[in-house]
Amino acid sequence: MTIDATQIGRAAAILRRGGLVAFPTETVYGLGADATNAAAVARIFEVKQRPAASPVIVHVASEEMAKIYAAEWPAAARELAERFWPGPLTLVLPKTSTIPDVVTAGLPTVGLRIPAHPVAIALIEAAGRPIAAPSANRFTELSPTSAEHVRASLGDLIDVILDAGSTPVGIESTVLSLVGGRPILLRPGMISIEELESVVGDVELAAAPSGAHPSPGMHRRHYSPHTRLMLVNPGELPVGGQGVLLTHRSGVSGSVQMPAESKAYAAALYATLHELDGQNLDWIAVEHVPDGHAWDGIRDRLSRAAERL
Repeated sequence: MTIDATQIGRAAAILRRGGLVAFPTETVYGLGADATNAAAVARIFEVKQRPAASPVIVHVASEEMAKIYAAEWPAAARELAERFWPGPLTLVLPKTSTIPDVVTAGLPTVGLRIPAHPVAIALIEAAGRPIAAPSANRFTELSPTSAEHVRASLGDLIDVILDAGSTPVGIESTVLSLVGGRPILLRPGMISIEELESVVGDVELAAAPSGAHPSPGMHRRHYSPHTRLMLVNPGELPVGGQGVLLTHRSGVSGSVQMPAESKAYAAALYATLHELDGQNLDWIAVEHVPDGHAWDGIRDRLSRAAERL
């Protein structure tokens, strides 16, 4: 789908008026509001039914724009931005007062990133505002990688949806905190811990949060289809009911074949689960993905999707 300047201009005007715009990034579709407008951001939480303890990421169009909303910009931020921006990396830093507390779950920090998608960048630039945007779906449910997924989840609760086709990365950004001492990985993604450590040295893994979360995506159950999702070992299948197996191994009859390479698997994951979720199955079984840091983000999404509360 092609998005023209007129569509971008209309969507930008809606954002400036306090409206909500669903737009594509390279990871998933975001549900965007003016990040400096507390009332507009509060609408995101209302529409998504998102708890106030879960912050939202702020999308900017340049490193210079990011510095406006970060109270500190350490050398590590500069080095990571140079290496990975635009791209699926969110940096958590102390925030300035321009970003209202509703964005950050009341915490003094904010997650910032430059999305690697021309529509997202054009929208931010046309609006002249940073855009607060979690995924454009109901809280804890499958993230959308197409405009059709957004419509199915949120319908006409959004003022406009910019449809630019499927998103290429397919899962949410890596989130790294640069607050305090050593960097802390808050949410794994398709930028691996090995890649991060090649720039900033040792990276710690986040402990389970209590109270407000320092990053989105830290709830035990998240990214879940309505159909029960179970993780299984190769050769296993649930007993009873009607379901389907997802495997990255070739030659497994009666299964849905997923890519054997991590980036391609991530790009296909949510779209595959959305399709299966509409087939009135009793279960979806997903074989455990390979070990290794390249699969950490996928493993995280699957483990949270399989969590039953």
